[in-house]
Amino acid sequence: MSLSTDNLAAHEIRKLHIGCGSNVRDGWLNADLFPWSSSILHLNATSPFPIGDEELDYIFSEHMIEHVAYSEGALMLSECYRALRENGKIRISTPDLRFLIDLYKSEKTDLQKEYVKCAADRIIKVPPGYGDTFVINKFVRAWGHKFIYDEKTLRASLEKAGFSEVTRYELNDSDDETLRNLENENRMAPGFLRLETFTLEATKLGPTRARSSRQP
Repeated sequence: MSLSTDNLAAHEIRKLHIGCGSNVRDGWLNADLFPWSSSILHLNATSPFPIGDEELDYIFSEHMIEHVAYSEGALMLSECYRALRENGKIRISTPDLRFLIDLYKSEKTDLQKEYVKCAADRIIKVPPGYGDTFVINKFVRAWGHKFIYDEKTLRASLEKAGFSEVTRYELNDSDDETLRNLENENRMAPGFLRLETFTLEATKLGPTRARSSRQP
């Protein structure tokens, strides 16, 4: 049996965590392109998943989809839809393009000022007064980022993949207990991950319910 089959068979509620990095979640099938442990599934999320149709109840991915091209992200979401059971849910957290646009405004909150200062301090020879410009450029280009989403674009991608009931949530909050407290806020200074990130959840409805939910 494969790692994925073993893990899924051991749980009544089957949950896949895509791009887990070091944020390994108990009770989830943690997967990453570069697994650092034998307990983590090697998964290239831009290729067909080694998981059968309708095997999963939940999928979670945090700060991963921005590391693949837009077309590859669409393929990933299509695979997620295929692998989820009817009424299964997906939760995606990713950097928000709006957050970067707001960083460029002349009037900034204290948290935005602190974010720009901390990020600019890591960039050598930033001209005084131009920290936000350099921070925005670095964010778009660094760490392997390939496409920074805003809410409307990710929402459209989820709906194109077949998902319905797309809903925005605050970090670590959800109406579904299984999807609460999943994002790893401790990996950044207090408030920084929340400043960067937006989160959408969506559901794979049955064909009749899906058609009904999209009617005006």
